[in-house]
Amino acid sequence: MNNLCVAHRGFSSKAPENTMAAIRMAMQNPYVQWVEVDVQLTKDGVPVLIHDYTLNRTTSGRGPVKEKTWEELKKLDAGSWKSKIFKGERLISLDEFLSAICGRLRANIEIKARGDMYPGLEEKVITAIKRRQMERDVVLTSFEPKILARIRELTRGVRTGLIIEGQPKDLLLRLQLLRCSFLSISHRYLTADLAARAARLGITVMAWTIDDARTMKRIAAMHEDILICTNRPDVWQTAMI
Repeated sequence: MNNLCVAHRGFSSKAPENTMAAIRMAMQNPYVQWVEVDVQLTKDGVPVLIHDYTLNRTTSGRGPVKEKTWEELKKLDAGSWKSKIFKGERLISLDEFLSAICGRLRANIEIKARGDMYPGLEEKVITAIKRRQMERDVVLTSFEPKILARIRELTRGVRTGLIIEGQPKDLLLRLQLLRCSFLSISHRYLTADLAARAARLGITVMAWTIDDARTMKRIAAMHEDILICTNRPDVWQTAMI
Protein backbone atom coordinates (compact mmCIF):
# COMPACT_ATOMS: atom_id res chain seq x y z
CA MET A 1 0.00 0.00 0.00
CA ASN A 2 3.00 2.32 -0.35
CA ASN A 3 1.75 3.54 -3.75
CA LEU A 4 -0.88 5.85 -2.30
CA CYS A 5 -4.13 6.62 -4.10
CA VAL A 6 -4.81 10.15 -5.34
CA ALA A 7 -8.45 10.77 -6.28
CA HIS A 8 -8.36 12.83 -9.49
CA ARG A 9 -10.74 15.78 -9.09
CA GLY A 10 -12.33 13.71 -6.35
CA PHE A 11 -14.01 10.39 -7.10
CA SER A 12 -14.64 11.72 -10.59
CA SER A 13 -15.61 8.48 -12.30
CA LYS A 14 -18.76 8.34 -10.19
CA ALA A 15 -19.46 11.96 -9.19
CA PRO A 16 -19.09 15.30 -11.01
CA GLU A 17 -15.46 16.39 -10.88
CA ASN A 18 -14.26 19.11 -8.50
CA THR A 19 -17.56 19.18 -6.59
CA MET A 20 -18.28 18.42 -2.95
CA ALA A 21 -20.05 15.23 -4.03
CA ALA A 22 -16.81 13.95 -5.60
CA ILE A 23 -14.74 15.06 -2.63
CA ARG A 24 -17.04 13.43 -0.09
CA MET A 25 -17.14 10.21 -2.10
CA ALA A 26 -13.33 10.18 -2.13
CA MET A 27 -13.21 10.72 1.64
CA GLN A 28 -15.62 7.85 2.19
CA ASN A 29 -13.17 5.49 0.49
CA PRO A 30 -10.72 4.44 3.25
CA TYR A 31 -7.94 3.86 0.72
CA VAL A 32 -7.86 7.41 -0.63
CA GLN A 33 -5.00 9.37 0.94
CA TRP A 34 -4.80 12.29 -1.47
CA VAL A 35 -7.13 14.28 -3.69
CA GLU A 36 -6.18 16.33 -6.77
CA VAL A 37 -8.19 19.42 -7.70
CA ASP A 38 -7.95 22.50 -9.94
CA VAL A 39 -8.35 26.10 -8.79
CA GLN A 40 -9.15 29.25 -10.75
CA LEU A 41 -10.27 32.76 -9.81
CA THR A 42 -13.68 34.39 -10.17
CA LYS A 43 -14.20 37.90 -11.48
CA ASP A 44 -14.45 39.17 -7.92
CA GLY A 45 -11.37 37.32 -6.69
CA VAL A 46 -12.71 34.11 -5.11
CA PRO A 47 -10.64 30.94 -5.69
CA VAL A 48 -13.01 28.28 -7.07
CA LEU A 49 -12.57 24.61 -8.00
CA ILE A 50 -13.00 23.96 -11.72
CA HIS A 51 -10.80 22.41 -14.40
CA ASP A 52 -11.81 23.99 -17.71
CA TYR A 53 -11.27 27.67 -18.40
CA THR A 54 -14.88 27.86 -19.53
CA LEU A 55 -18.06 26.76 -17.79
CA ASN A 56 -19.50 24.98 -20.81
CA ARG A 57 -18.56 21.34 -20.19
CA THR A 58 -19.22 20.86 -16.49
CA THR A 59 -21.90 23.41 -15.57
CA SER A 60 -25.15 24.89 -16.81
CA GLY A 61 -23.30 28.13 -17.50
CA ARG A 62 -21.44 29.40 -20.53
CA GLY A 63 -18.31 31.46 -21.08
CA PRO A 64 -15.00 31.96 -19.25
CA VAL A 65 -14.82 31.31 -15.51
CA LYS A 66 -12.95 34.55 -14.94
CA GLU A 67 -15.83 36.63 -16.29
CA LYS A 68 -18.28 35.47 -13.61
CA THR A 69 -18.61 36.50 -9.96
CA TRP A 70 -18.77 33.95 -7.18
CA GLU A 71 -22.45 34.77 -6.62
CA GLU A 72 -23.14 34.00 -10.27
CA LEU A 73 -21.18 30.76 -10.18
CA LYS A 74 -22.93 29.51 -7.04
CA LYS A 75 -26.24 29.51 -8.92
CA LEU A 76 -25.05 27.12 -11.63
CA ASP A 77 -25.81 23.41 -11.84
CA ALA A 78 -22.47 21.58 -11.83
CA GLY A 79 -23.87 18.07 -11.53
CA SER A 80 -26.51 17.32 -14.17
CA TRP A 81 -23.92 16.89 -16.93
CA LYS A 82 -22.64 13.83 -15.05
CA SER A 83 -25.96 12.30 -14.01
CA LYS A 84 -29.46 13.38 -13.12
CA ILE A 85 -28.88 12.16 -9.57
CA PHE A 86 -26.39 15.02 -9.14
CA LYS A 87 -28.78 17.69 -10.39
CA GLY A 88 -28.25 20.85 -8.37
CA GLU A 89 -24.69 20.02 -7.31
CA ARG A 90 -22.79 23.29 -7.39
CA LEU A 91 -19.27 24.55 -7.78
CA ILE A 92 -17.32 24.94 -4.56
CA SER A 93 -14.81 27.53 -3.40
CA LEU A 94 -11.28 26.69 -2.32
CA ASP A 95 -12.23 27.64 1.25
CA GLU A 96 -15.09 25.12 1.24
CA PHE A 97 -12.81 22.43 -0.15
CA LEU A 98 -10.02 22.99 2.36
CA SER A 99 -12.43 23.07 5.28
CA ALA A 100 -13.93 19.75 4.14
CA ILE A 101 -10.63 17.87 3.83
CA CYS A 102 -8.68 19.47 6.71
CA GLY A 103 -7.30 16.68 8.88
CA ARG A 104 -8.69 14.01 6.56
CA LEU A 105 -6.94 14.16 3.16
CA ARG A 106 -3.84 15.66 1.64
CA ALA A 107 -4.32 17.78 -1.46
CA ASN A 108 -2.56 18.37 -4.76
CA ILE A 109 -3.95 21.73 -5.87
CA GLU A 110 -3.26 22.66 -9.47
CA ILE A 111 -3.04 26.39 -10.07
CA LYS A 112 -5.06 26.39 -13.27
CA ALA A 113 -3.79 29.42 -15.13
CA ARG A 114 -1.79 30.52 -18.13
CA GLY A 115 0.66 33.34 -17.72
CA ASP A 116 -0.87 36.27 -15.82
CA MET A 117 -4.53 35.47 -16.45
CA TYR A 118 -5.29 35.34 -12.70
CA PRO A 119 -3.31 38.04 -10.86
CA GLY A 120 -3.23 37.35 -7.13
CA LEU A 121 -4.44 33.74 -7.36
CA GLU A 122 -1.29 32.24 -5.87
CA GLU A 123 -1.36 34.60 -2.88
CA LYS A 124 -5.03 33.87 -2.19
CA VAL A 125 -4.45 30.12 -2.32
CA ILE A 126 -1.47 30.35 0.03
CA THR A 127 -3.44 32.52 2.47
CA ALA A 128 -6.30 29.98 2.54
CA ILE A 129 -3.85 27.14 3.23
CA LYS A 130 -2.01 28.98 5.99
CA ARG A 131 -5.25 30.07 7.64
CA ARG A 132 -5.97 26.39 8.30
CA GLN A 133 -2.35 25.48 9.06
CA MET A 134 -2.39 22.97 6.19
CA GLU A 135 1.06 23.71 4.82
CA ARG A 136 2.23 20.12 5.38
CA ASP A 137 -0.90 18.65 3.84
CA VAL A 138 -0.85 20.48 0.51
CA VAL A 139 1.28 20.73 -2.60
CA LEU A 140 0.69 23.45 -5.21
CA THR A 141 1.33 22.32 -8.78
CA SER A 142 1.36 23.92 -12.21
CA PHE A 143 2.44 23.39 -15.80
CA GLU A 144 3.85 26.93 -15.66
CA PRO A 145 7.34 27.39 -14.16
CA LYS A 146 6.63 31.10 -13.70
CA ILE A 147 3.69 30.31 -11.44
CA LEU A 148 5.83 27.96 -9.35
CA ALA A 149 8.54 30.61 -9.08
CA ARG A 150 5.92 33.14 -7.97
CA ILE A 151 4.70 30.79 -5.25
CA ARG A 152 8.26 30.32 -4.03
CA GLU A 153 8.67 34.11 -3.85
CA LEU A 154 5.56 34.32 -1.67
CA THR A 155 6.33 31.46 0.69
CA ARG A 156 8.78 28.68 1.46
CA GLY A 157 6.32 26.92 3.70
CA VAL A 158 4.21 25.26 0.99
CA ARG A 159 5.54 22.53 -1.31
CA THR A 160 5.45 23.07 -5.07
CA GLY A 161 5.44 20.67 -7.99
CA LEU A 162 5.82 20.78 -11.76
CA ILE A 163 3.20 19.14 -13.97
CA ILE A 164 4.53 17.77 -17.22
CA GLU A 165 3.56 15.53 -20.10
CA GLY A 166 6.94 14.41 -21.35
CA GLN A 167 10.41 13.66 -20.02
CA PRO A 168 13.06 16.19 -21.07
CA LYS A 169 16.61 15.14 -20.25
CA ASP A 170 17.04 17.99 -17.78
CA LEU A 171 13.74 17.39 -15.97
CA LEU A 172 15.20 16.78 -12.53
CA LEU A 173 17.52 19.76 -12.91
CA ARG A 174 14.49 21.92 -13.75
CA LEU A 175 12.77 20.75 -10.59
CA GLN A 176 15.82 21.55 -8.50
CA LEU A 177 16.18 25.01 -10.01
CA LEU A 178 12.50 25.67 -9.31
CA ARG A 179 12.97 24.26 -5.79
CA CYS A 180 10.14 21.81 -6.39
CA SER A 181 9.82 18.69 -4.26
CA PHE A 182 6.97 17.18 -6.30
CA LEU A 183 6.66 15.94 -9.88
CA SER A 184 3.25 15.37 -11.48
CA ILE A 185 3.92 13.43 -14.66
CA SER A 186 1.83 11.58 -17.24
CA HIS A 187 2.30 7.87 -16.56
CA ARG A 188 3.22 7.39 -20.23
CA TYR A 189 6.51 9.19 -19.64
CA LEU A 190 7.44 7.77 -16.26
CA THR A 191 10.26 5.23 -16.01
CA ALA A 192 11.71 3.27 -13.11
CA ASP A 193 15.01 5.12 -13.54
CA LEU A 194 13.36 8.54 -13.32
CA ALA A 195 11.34 7.49 -10.28
CA ALA A 196 14.45 6.20 -8.51
CA ARG A 197 16.50 9.31 -9.26
CA ALA A 198 13.68 11.57 -8.11
CA ALA A 199 13.32 9.61 -4.87
CA ARG A 200 17.04 10.01 -4.16
CA LEU A 201 16.61 13.76 -4.49
CA GLY A 202 13.64 13.79 -2.12
CA ILE A 203 11.15 14.49 -4.91
CA THR A 204 7.71 12.89 -4.66
CA VAL A 205 6.42 11.53 -7.99
CA MET A 206 2.75 11.33 -8.91
CA ALA A 207 1.72 9.46 -12.07
CA TRP A 208 -1.47 10.55 -13.84
CA THR A 209 -4.13 9.57 -14.79
CA ILE A 210 -4.47 5.77 -14.47
CA ASP A 211 -7.82 4.02 -14.47
CA ASP A 212 -6.97 0.39 -15.25
CA ALA A 213 -5.53 -2.16 -12.83
CA ARG A 214 -2.81 -3.46 -15.15
CA THR A 215 -1.23 -0.03 -15.64
CA MET A 216 -1.51 0.76 -11.94
CA LYS A 217 0.42 -2.40 -11.10
CA ARG A 218 3.04 -1.70 -13.76
CA ILE A 219 3.65 1.85 -12.53
CA ALA A 220 3.63 0.79 -8.89
CA ALA A 221 6.30 -1.80 -9.64
CA MET A 222 8.68 0.97 -10.76
CA HIS A 223 9.00 2.41 -7.25
CA GLU A 224 7.07 1.99 -4.01
CA ASP A 225 6.72 5.74 -3.42
CA ILE A 226 4.99 6.68 -6.69
CA LEU A 227 1.55 8.17 -6.07
CA ILE A 228 -1.18 6.77 -8.33
CA CYS A 229 -3.60 9.44 -9.55
CA THR A 230 -6.89 7.98 -10.73
CA ASN A 231 -10.50 8.80 -11.50
CA ARG A 232 -11.32 5.36 -10.08
CA PRO A 233 -10.18 4.75 -6.51
CA ASP A 234 -12.30 1.59 -6.58
CA VAL A 235 -10.00 0.15 -9.26
CA TRP A 236 -6.95 1.17 -7.22
CA GLN A 237 -8.41 -0.72 -4.28
CA THR A 238 -8.82 -3.87 -6.37
CA ALA A 239 -5.38 -3.60 -8.00
CA MET A 240 -3.26 -2.58 -5.05
CA ILE A 241 -4.69 -4.31 -1.98
